[in-house]
Amino acid sequence: MLTGDHPETAKAIAKEVGIIPKNMGILPENVARHAVMKATDFDRMTDQEQDALEELPLVIARCAPETKTRMIHALRRRNAFMAMTGDGVNDAPSLSSADVGIAMGSGSDVAKGASKIVLTDDKFNSIVSAIRQGRRMFDNIQKFILHLLTSNVGEVILLVAGLGFRDAQNLAVFPVSPLEILWINMVTSSFPAFGLGREAAAPDVMRRPPHDKKRGVFTNQIMIDMLVYGVIMGALTMVSFCIVIWGANDGNLGAECNKSFSDECIPVFRARACVFAELTWMILLSAWEFKSLRRSMFRLNPDDESRFPLFKDLWSNRFLFWAVIIGGISVFPVVYIPYVNHNLFKHTGI
Repeated sequence: MLTGDHPETAKAIAKEVGIIPKNMGILPENVARHAVMKATDFDRMTDQEQDALEELPLVIARCAPETKTRMIHALRRRNAFMAMTGDGVNDAPSLSSADVGIAMGSGSDVAKGASKIVLTDDKFNSIVSAIRQGRRMFDNIQKFILHLLTSNVGEVILLVAGLGFRDAQNLAVFPVSPLEILWINMVTSSFPAFGLGREAAAPDVMRRPPHDKKRGVFTNQIMIDMLVYGVIMGALTMVSFCIVIWGANDGNLGAECNKSFSDECIPVFRARACVFAELTWMILLSAWEFKSLRRSMFRLNPDDESRFPLFKDLWSNRFLFWAVIIGGISVFPVVYIPYVNHNLFKHTGI
């Protein structure tokens, strides 16, 4: 608490709101001695003396703008993440120096201009709501990106591996056709990704420490998950393609099966349908798995003690729920409708 009030007034208010305990005797003596300090005493201290304190003062009275800025610098040297509130012109330097400056809606234009957040209702409780929504949006952006890029990794693996499959004319036979890829990217992946963007905040979102501001959405966890899930998708679909071609059809890859349908292309077209269906369903199921980046889809809410919370958790986001269900059902008409399967998607009924 950095205030211009008299030390005794500041101390009384700090006790009332819980910044310092009403019984100062419960604090260690060396901490209690510096818990409440005048700005003149704090300003006389060098940076080294401030850093030597076991705990920085919890309340500083009779503050000047420079005092508030020095406190922010002292906290930064301790690797603290700071949010600063203020409403006056003299608060502008500290508001701009803090990691997050928060101005009152009724405050000065200078304070608002120096801040990252403006509380239009002047209620401190709004800060908690703003942080909660900010963390929710950040999490959902990560989920959105992870879902889309994971499917892309799996598709790249399929296309690169397809260069190794050669037909009778020594032409590459790809496990997925161009229109299948377009359908998966534009239809299968898009709607679940939109659903992930509408996901509610995790129950424990406010129990986490602040996110490292030096890292963007592409954290180590996101990169590892993207590669692991993408490789699993690509590997499993490639195994399915090989089983259909070599396990059920003696390795017959036909001729010019990337262009048109013929009897000798039936094994390739059938294998493509298997790959298309399997990849589609894995992408859709991964959307449910990505509802939380930290927990299994079978236990998304750590506070839910029921034995089978899965359906309730999945149903909580109905847009995502129906996007996954309808996307899974859409595989059947795409695979089995005549002309659409042979001539457009280059696959046939399984």
